[in-house]
Amino acid sequence: MLNLTPSTTIHDIITAYPDLIEDLPNAYPRFAPLRNPAARAVMAKVATVERAAGIAGVPVEKLMADIAEMIQRRSEAPGTVADDAAARAERVATLKRIIESLHAGGSVEDARHEFQRVAGTAAPGEIAEMEQQLIRDGMPVQEIQRLCDLHVNVVRFGLDSQPTPDTPPGHPVHTYMAENREIERRANQWVALCRRIQNGEIVCSDDLRAAIEALAGVDVHYTRKEHQLFPVLEAKGFTGPSRVMWGIHDEIRAGIKAVRRAFETSDRAAVVAHGMELARKITEMVYKEEKILFPTALSLLTDEEWLRMRDGDAAIGYLVEPGAEWQPAATPAAEAAPHGDGVVSLSAGALTQEQLDRILVTLPVEISFVDDHDIVRFYSDHPDRIFPRSPGDIGRAVQNCHPQSSLDKVEEILTAFKSGQRDSARFWINFRGRLIMISYHAVRSGDGRYLGCMEVTQDITDIKSIEGERRLAEWK
Repeated sequence: MLNLTPSTTIHDIITAYPDLIEDLPNAYPRFAPLRNPAARAVMAKVATVERAAGIAGVPVEKLMADIAEMIQRRSEAPGTVADDAAARAERVATLKRIIESLHAGGSVEDARHEFQRVAGTAAPGEIAEMEQQLIRDGMPVQEIQRLCDLHVNVVRFGLDSQPTPDTPPGHPVHTYMAENREIERRANQWVALCRRIQNGEIVCSDDLRAAIEALAGVDVHYTRKEHQLFPVLEAKGFTGPSRVMWGIHDEIRAGIKAVRRAFETSDRAAVVAHGMELARKITEMVYKEEKILFPTALSLLTDEEWLRMRDGDAAIGYLVEPGAEWQPAATPAAEAAPHGDGVVSLSAGALTQEQLDRILVTLPVEISFVDDHDIVRFYSDHPDRIFPRSPGDIGRAVQNCHPQSSLDKVEEILTAFKSGQRDSARFWINFRGRLIMISYHAVRSGDGRYLGCMEVTQDITDIKSIEGERRLAEWK
């Protein structure tokens, strides 16, 4: 039975119910390309119900109801899909109303009782769908992020009854969950140290420093989610909840910095205060992943998509080494074009594809390029990258590659480049004891047309300390 949600693709719908190839354009003329097999093959696979609603200019709830009615008309078992979709939509609407009351100042206990009374339980995908609708209705991501833990607490009794995802070793979700067991172990070790300090025990500074750095190791887990899992979910229309989760990642990163600062200033009370809250947020993130994020992702993504994701995961790294047992049959990849044989004509000279690729990799700077539609098209696969990049970033909207706290500035820079007001922007930060220069450059055609934005990142620590001269003749 088709599970109709805002993230369901039009391809899945018309595959299950081919008659809708005609029914949908009849109801919504903007869907006329569905009648064209070539256009349908491209459009239907990437268009979710939510995206299709935007094309049609109607609320996603209305399009879902219309599709459910069409399916009911065509189905041999009338009403089943429509009834399921209607019941799901009603639960999501109820949850949304309850959560909105929470944001308006209502109590968590009242919200929890109201949800138990009228909605019973909620599936992981429905929690994510509710947050997505709140964002679509105009609620800021930061506001949802602020009360995210309360959202989960309202429906925790329902989530507790949901089975934990079970995937074989080697599947990306299995790796994430194996890392979660290690994250929980480190968080528990950290809490035990904090309690010893609270009880007046003397804790060795070396032990405390080691525990802080062990806890900081969670960052690779979050970075892999942000650059590998989130882009694939975004392509399915699942954008809001991942943006909220990224914001919480940044809160955890800020918490780690606060604990480090307190440790360096020998403020044990602050170490405990910041550290206990940090451990709580980290363990709550484990719960959100395993009860909401991973079940939703498993329901949306295909084995082929998980395989592609796994191929890029190693570019980010792991907290726990993945297994290798999961080896599903992959769809044969398209034959790659010969690498290194073709010659690329440039404005001054020509290079083989291999030469061009290796020049970009060898440059003492990292480069990434975003096209005129704000889509990431390229990054130089530098062996010693300063900031993480992975194959999952290619094809992603650049707005989704930045945390919410800096998104408005990214938009301002791109707008200034597109309008011709500015051609570059430059910043520098201290990062892991190094001075890093980050510059953005508008890339324009010969006639001044905006082609995109190039980001250049460079470690300038050693350059900044250069004095005097060192001539070529002095090279040894």
